[in-house]
Amino acid sequence: MSGDITEAENYYSKDFEWEQLRLEVETDPTFLYHLLPFNSDGVSNSTTDSSNSSPLEDSDAWNKFHSRHSTGKFFKERRYLLKEFPELACRGHSKVLEVGCGNGSTALPILRATENSVIYACDCSNEALDRAKENISAANLTTAQDRFHPFLCDVSTFEFPKWLACISCQERFMTAGETQYSLCSEERTCCIGGVDLVTLVCSLCAYFYLEPLCFYLKFCWQTRSLYINYLLLFYLTYQIFTLSALPLHRMTMAIKQCFSVLKPGGILLFRDYGLYDMTMLRFYPEQRVGYREYMRSDGTRSYFFSLEFTRDLFSSAGFTELELEYCCVRSTNRRNGKIMRRVWVHGKFQKGK
Repeated sequence: MSGDITEAENYYSKDFEWEQLRLEVETDPTFLYHLLPFNSDGVSNSTTDSSNSSPLEDSDAWNKFHSRHSTGKFFKERRYLLKEFPELACRGHSKVLEVGCGNGSTALPILRATENSVIYACDCSNEALDRAKENISAANLTTAQDRFHPFLCDVSTFEFPKWLACISCQERFMTAGETQYSLCSEERTCCIGGVDLVTLVCSLCAYFYLEPLCFYLKFCWQTRSLYINYLLLFYLTYQIFTLSALPLHRMTMAIKQCFSVLKPGGILLFRDYGLYDMTMLRFYPEQRVGYREYMRSDGTRSYFFSLEFTRDLFSSAGFTELELEYCCVRSTNRRNGKIMRRVWVHGKFQKGK
């Protein structure tokens, strides 16, 4: 338990001011190429423009990543998310859609913390889905395998399967009223009728020894008169198609797809790479593939979010902003003692009731 508390303290506190970091970065000439419009300085001519990437190439990169990193050290349960987002530990019968489930390091803590939650987990990588199923199975949790349902889907390119939220079930939910929700649930037979939680999760647990960032969508909270769904978008552990891992031009579709399967009143909890995170500043000029977009040598990519861009992205998909801020964490690399300043964007966005 003490380990979990320490982990939560390390990754979810306000250790420094983002504005101070911004001033340091923007006045340091060695970081100038990060600030310039893409290609305006001529240093990125050798890279592939983000808009020219294909979904097949992107998913293939993540398949290879998971094939290379299938060992235990690349699997680390993200228990601290339950401290940051206690809604995920809801004891009710919530249905969670995790988008970009990777190796299951986010799903497993939720399955451990709840007895009735059901997780529908998709990813663009078959290798990731295989790792996730193996890790969930190895946990030996009673009913966990029965409550974990993985399926292949690239949400940035294809629509979710109809059984997640078909039109007829959406209409019945909208017209039945909140007090009749349980009745509607019992009557649905053609599909699962929409989800309570959605998760866009990306994790890179040991990649460049960066602790994954993420964005995560999820959750349902029910009281006598109040029914709230939390859709959590968060980047956290290994990386599979999650928001920052997507090309910029495909992010909007992914968010709209999540919005479409979230029940009315749902809340999207978001956590992903923030602007001027240590990871961003370590990319070389030739790794730029767009403004604030970078590609690693293995073909996987990262985007770094500002509050303004995040706000526009979710509002354009129909969400209402509830919370949005930078989470700034200072940690120490145990191997070399070097201080690392990590930046995440943390937010909550609600779908209209």
